[in-house]
Parts: sequence; structure tokens; C-alpha cells
Amino acid sequence: MTALTTILGLMPLLLATGIGSDVQRPLAVVVVFGLMTSTFLTLFVIPAVYGMIEGRRLSRTIRP
Repeated sequence: MTALTTILGLMPLLLATGIGSDVQRPLAVVVVFGLMTSTFLTLFVIPAVYGMIEGRRLSRTIRP
């Protein structure tokens, strides 16, 4: 939720075309796409990798 509000808050800065936007836009691009990437990794990739690793670990253990 925090990442989403930050991304939405930086959208005007990302889409600005006025005076000084050439200085501000690169910062907005880095922050917005960094937040999007980290949110995607945290919500989808890391749990999927953990599930695969844990599944392999459990399949190798001998159950009595």
C-alpha cells in the first residue's frame, strides 16, 4: 500500500513536461520503477522461490 501511494504520488513528476522536469524526471523514473520491481519481487517471486525450495527439502526428508 505504501509503495502504491508513493508511485501514484510521483506520477505527476514522472509525466511533467514543464521547466525543470528534465532534472526531476530521472529521479522519478528510478524511484517508480524501483518500487514496482521490488514490490513485484516481494509479493510474487520470493514466495514462489521459497515454496520451490521448501518443497524440495520436504520431499528429501524421510517420513516415518
